Amino acid sequence: MSEPVILVVDDDPQVLAAIRRDLKDRYQADYRILATASGESAMETLAELKRRGDAVALVVSDQRMPGMLGVELLARSRDLYPETRRVLLTAYSDIRAAIQGINEAHLDHYLEKPWDPPDERLYPATDDLLEAWQSQYRAEVTGLRVIGHPWSARSHTVKDFLGGNLVPYRWLEAGRDPEAQRLMDASKLTTADLPAILLEDGKVLRNPETRAVAEMLGLSSTALHDLYDVIIVGAGPAGLAAAVSGAAEGLKTVLLDARGPGGQAGASSRIENYVGFPHGVSGNELARRAIDQAQRLGAEFLTPVTVTGISVEGGYKRLALDDGRQMLARTVIAATGMAYRQHPAEGMAERSGSGVYYGAAVTEAHSCRKCRVFVIGGGNSAGQAAVYLSRFASEVHVVVRRESLAPTMSHYLIEQLAQLPNVHLRAKMEVVRVEGQDRVERIWLRTPESDAPIVEEAEAVFIFIGTRPYSDWLPPFVLLNEKGFVLTGRDLIPAKDFARTWKEERDPLLLESSIPGVFAAGDVRAGAMNRVASAVGEGSMAVRLVFDYLAST
Repeated sequence: MSEPVILVVDDDPQVLAAIRRDLKDRYQADYRILATASGESAMETLAELKRRGDAVALVVSDQRMPGMLGVELLARSRDLYPETRRVLLTAYSDIRAAIQGINEAHLDHYLEKPWDPPDERLYPATDDLLEAWQSQYRAEVTGLRVIGHPWSARSHTVKDFLGGNLVPYRWLEAGRDPEAQRLMDASKLTTADLPAILLEDGKVLRNPETRAVAEMLGLSSTALHDLYDVIIVGAGPAGLAAAVSGAAEGLKTVLLDARGPGGQAGASSRIENYVGFPHGVSGNELARRAIDQAQRLGAEFLTPVTVTGISVEGGYKRLALDDGRQMLARTVIAATGMAYRQHPAEGMAERSGSGVYYGAAVTEAHSCRKCRVFVIGGGNSAGQAAVYLSRFASEVHVVVRRESLAPTMSHYLIEQLAQLPNVHLRAKMEVVRVEGQDRVERIWLRTPESDAPIVEEAEAVFIFIGTRPYSDWLPPFVLLNEKGFVLTGRDLIPAKDFARTWKEERDPLLLESSIPGVFAAGDVRAGAMNRVASAVGEGSMAVRLVFDYLAST
């Protein structure tokens, strides 16, 4: 972060140069000394500094300036920098205006011209003001800042993409956070511009699309090569492990994902049972380590990229992307994992992203401070979400249809939830409806014993009711089981259409699909274990089988 700023303002060039010189002589080791010649330009400078997240310690302004008097400038500066110290620079004839400014505009001090010698008439007062400012100043968090509304689907999309790509940011809630309004004023943002992303260099993205956010982050969605040894679709644990193994073995490897690394595991606040992490590890941290490792070894990572289909041409696999582009590979590993099932209750679909969230507990937890939230589901993902949300929400209600969590949740999570006083289990219940004006405000629950609904206040609903395989993008000749999981290896042989589809003399390899050279790993594969560790193992194993396939062609 840059040094704090001292801003001096005077329309007289000689006076401006003199006070800037004297302030530099004393303070330039710890402060940046900036100067402007008018109140209007000073306000523009302050707005730019605010957008960039720079601190302003002191503003010294002349009183008599055309366009804007010094008292007005110093009063208006409070809107952007309320803690900044403000000093009026006056001639003897303006002392009355200075005293009035101190009383009415809450100025901190006034200085008479001339201020010679500065050791007696400038520095003592300025030292005191800067010391007072330093004692109250708290450095602003640097990096990206996102301004938005807590129950906005567009804001959720931006936060989810930033979080999915492991980008730290500061969330500022419009209408509640005073700093949000100051930044909106400095950047001339209106409600229609939200969500807005403010960069460290002062640039602002207004209500951006995902691709614009990706470009701002420097994320690449363009392939470097025309042909790859292996294209991995999906950057969850299986895809990440495959990318690390493929790159380490010297294969020309590219990893594609529509959102960012980690998959559903990346949204887990704490994975307690992954080997090598005795104190647990967050899904984000595991994903960050894996993507760093894959890229260091030479794998490309492209996002946001959505694959819509595969065709086979003479043994090569051509992938169609949603933006009309195509990519070519000798082999493909499908590692697209699972997607949360949509909840059928009335009102859920209309409020998705506006109080109804599928997963996303880590993304939205800060927006749920002192809120009453409901977690729907009884698996480990729901339990991890409830534990994490309990740090922010006033109440967390876990809704399950069963009598207890024991059949579906790990014992360690059940014990954690039982020890949290603001987490409440709502067993033998189901959600039948959510209501609210453009967001969630009420939830309707029902028990098997009664048809009369229980209506309760709610501000957010997090859904973990089960998943379905994300296999819709695969062509019809990739054989699936009745639930939509990709059949592989020996499981293909008894399948109804296998003989018509498979034309090779050999049997399919262990993780190979009904298309030779197209493999499946992780949760999208029929028979997968639905655990992070097993997905990592399958991703690594798939690369070994890619080598076997390439050696035989």
